[in-house]
Amino acid sequence: MKISRQHLGFGQTVVALAVIAAFSPARAQEGPDIAQLTAPGSSVSIGIGLSSGDQKDRARADMFNGLRDHDVNGLFGFTYLNRDNESGRWMSFEGRNLGLDNRELGYSYRQLGEMKFTADYSELVRHDPRTINTSLQGAGTTTPTVSLLATPGTGQDLNLELKRKSLGLLFEKRFGDLQVEVNFKNEDKDGARLFGRGFACSASWVAVGACSTAGGSAVLMLPEPVNSTIRQLDAKVNYSGEKLRLSGGYYGSFYTNNNGNLTPTILGGLGNQNGGLLAADAKLGTTLGLPMALWPDNQSHQLFLAGNYTITPTTRVNFKYSYTHATQNDSFTGMGLTGAPAGRSDLDGVIDTTRAQVGFSSRPLDKVSLRGDLAYESKDNKTPLAPYNILYIGAGPATGSWTNGNQSPKKYDAKLEASYKLPANYLLTGGVNYEYHDYGTFTPTDVAGGTSGLRQKLEDTGYRVELKKMMSETLTGSISYLSSRRKGDSPWLKPNPNPLPATGVIEASPDCVSAGTNACIYNRTAIFPFIYMDRNEDKIRLMGNWTPMDRLSFQLFWDDGTDTYHGPTEHGLRKTKMGTVSLDATYTLSDAWKLNAYMSRGQQYLNSGHSTGYDADYKDTNTSFGAGVTGMPTSRLRLGADLVWENDKLAYTQTTDALASAANIALLASTGGLPDVTYRLLRLKLYGEYAVQKNAYVRLDFVHNRTFFNEWTYGNNGIPFLFSDNTTINAQQNQSVTFLGASYVYKFQ
Repeated sequence: MKISRQHLGFGQTVVALAVIAAFSPARAQEGPDIAQLTAPGSSVSIGIGLSSGDQKDRARADMFNGLRDHDVNGLFGFTYLNRDNESGRWMSFEGRNLGLDNRELGYSYRQLGEMKFTADYSELVRHDPRTINTSLQGAGTTTPTVSLLATPGTGQDLNLELKRKSLGLLFEKRFGDLQVEVNFKNEDKDGARLFGRGFACSASWVAVGACSTAGGSAVLMLPEPVNSTIRQLDAKVNYSGEKLRLSGGYYGSFYTNNNGNLTPTILGGLGNQNGGLLAADAKLGTTLGLPMALWPDNQSHQLFLAGNYTITPTTRVNFKYSYTHATQNDSFTGMGLTGAPAGRSDLDGVIDTTRAQVGFSSRPLDKVSLRGDLAYESKDNKTPLAPYNILYIGAGPATGSWTNGNQSPKKYDAKLEASYKLPANYLLTGGVNYEYHDYGTFTPTDVAGGTSGLRQKLEDTGYRVELKKMMSETLTGSISYLSSRRKGDSPWLKPNPNPLPATGVIEASPDCVSAGTNACIYNRTAIFPFIYMDRNEDKIRLMGNWTPMDRLSFQLFWDDGTDTYHGPTEHGLRKTKMGTVSLDATYTLSDAWKLNAYMSRGQQYLNSGHSTGYDADYKDTNTSFGAGVTGMPTSRLRLGADLVWENDKLAYTQTTDALASAANIALLASTGGLPDVTYRLLRLKLYGEYAVQKNAYVRLDFVHNRTFFNEWTYGNNGIPFLFSDNTTINAQQNQSVTFLGASYVYKFQ
């Protein structure tokens, strides 16, 4: 069964110190053991949960747990377990969080070694953590109506919810050496999530009638209406022989969206970027009111075969093969979309993917072990080409069009690794790897807008060295170094020029600086996708385990890596760095009490130059600490506590380069650039369980959650983000919520 093991929907943490006082007279008598009462078995639980604050206080802490909407919630659950150890029959039926909107039901029947059947049903509601105030009518439908709110903040608060209902079925049956497995899952999604649309006018758009006045722009909050279904079917047959093991079958995925497009109606004028009134612009409103396509229906079908074969007791080979046929042919008219290219009623998207892999592992000598792997992936894009895009220049009519792309990429991957046992309990491991990417011939009638260059072929070579040491029975450690170099195996290609007719990509000279040379690709602020750039990757990792005594253990992890990118430009992505260090400790005080703690610190760094003359260093630093204790003061009482503290700071350091414009320099000097984003969390969980009689116990849960989050993109220094219809989005920076739950659990078997 896949039903979760959380207790009544809350993490196992909230104290029952009051239980000790409430039931202390009974402790003098011979009583039941709480460990036995909380062991798996048939039971019914009923309780109540109280939450402090309002929905804004609970916005982040209670996004998924079903406690956001109400101050008081019922806590209901049950477990029915029927098993016969002699026959090997086992049946169970469980229900969790039945009084909340994240309820779960699960049924399981199995005959050990022969057959298994499970059925799971679950619901989950995601509440958007932000406060939305708007005059939008029909939010969450496919036809919302936008009107200018007279004053920001005077509209109605909108709570966006996304509800999921999932049903899963699993059947397994064994026939000697064969086992048949069939797994089916159906998930329905209904509701709305944050979405929007924006449009900026320019002289060209004014000329073709999209706007009345150049320079106007608008951004609208338009929630995406969600009403979709995902179905997955996995059927396979497994064979297990003395030397050969095989698994083959079919996997299918089917996505259906009942909403084809989002078409807003724009009434009257809109606000401008500074909160003032933007004159009513019928043409801009018409442009913003055009239909927006939502996710189209699609499906994929895969046939696969995998297995391994034992050649000798020390040598084994393994292999995998799969073929996937994916299609997307949702009707344009059925989705409510018009203006398709002549002769096209749908995309008729088809991609066939072939994956193959073969590997081996061997120990030819007592001190030597070898591992190797070869893999291949090919995507055959059979989607027809059609002119879906139209280009306008100045005030004239359409001057050209370009099509979708249908490249068919391939990837080759090879790895070889060897380990050797050295004296003094050292183990040395070395490995090499090679990857080759061929992105396929770029479509001659396509335009890679906004990019200065492309590459068709790349190769990546790397190696890994690791040294492990068992210093004693209580101390082990390892240190490893990984390095790889990616470089182009084909020249840079210059995308099609605008306007068309298209000429296809052409070879370009990265070192050319003559503006009049058609093949020149280099300029100081050129834009190159980082996936095509040359890259140097280096990483070092240290791990250790120390058990100085049976009751105490430590685990250390340290990881530091750097990626450096090189392209024919001074801008774009230059360097990324990631580093993590963590320490975990566990201490068993006695058979009844156990302590655990951890601390970690991680950093992510990115250095990038923007084509407008800004340079940016982004550094995200996360520091966290946690500690917990569980214990049983008596056989009838179990206590637990858990404390978590986390601080995450994302810093934006912005500078201007030597050739930045005076306007950009002045803007950065006056604003100071983007502010930091900080997230802090403090969470205390306590719980207690007390056996009140031989077949019943009570549980108390206490959770205190406190967060701080200054997400400037939706609220800078208390000023909410303002859309063009005066809709505002904000979030309460300081949120604090306390939950107290009490449950009575009765065991009837």
